[in-house]
Amino acid sequence: MSNTSRVLTMWNTLSTKPGGRWAFSRAVCLKAPYFGSIRPHLDALAPEHARVSIRKRRAVQNHIGTVHAIAMCNMAEFAGGLMTEVTLPTTHRWIPKGMTVEYLKKAATDLSAVASPDGALDLATASDYRVRVEVYDKHETVVFRALITMWVTPKDRAAA
Repeated sequence: MSNTSRVLTMWNTLSTKPGGRWAFSRAVCLKAPYFGSIRPHLDALAPEHARVSIRKRRAVQNHIGTVHAIAMCNMAEFAGGLMTEVTLPTTHRWIPKGMTVEYLKKAATDLSAVASPDGALDLATASDYRVRVEVYDKHETVVFRALITMWVTPKDRAAA
């Protein structure tokens, strides 16, 4: 059994083809429909790294015309979850346990989010894995920051 996740294999195959990154992003939204509202576009994916972008459009705006806080939370979870999925060995699984967020500036442009680990991954036992996500505006200013705690456990051998 390969230790490379199916998600990373699919990304590596599709991301090099015309329209492949868009198709991959849409496929993730079909699997987890709540992400569809922000229409995320995955720009980069590798172990310990993910970069996602969204366009500022009416559906993600609040009453003052900036990107809504919850849209940025969804963006952070999309990036952090995909990064975690391709970082963990296929013998383990994860689920978000909590998220702490900071709204630093008004998000008045298209946005990009970068996810990376915020600590070491301990596979010896079920444990927390912290993922840092920073969201940037088109001027590369950090407008939002999230720290997501993922609960990582070995997969049940009977279910695997």
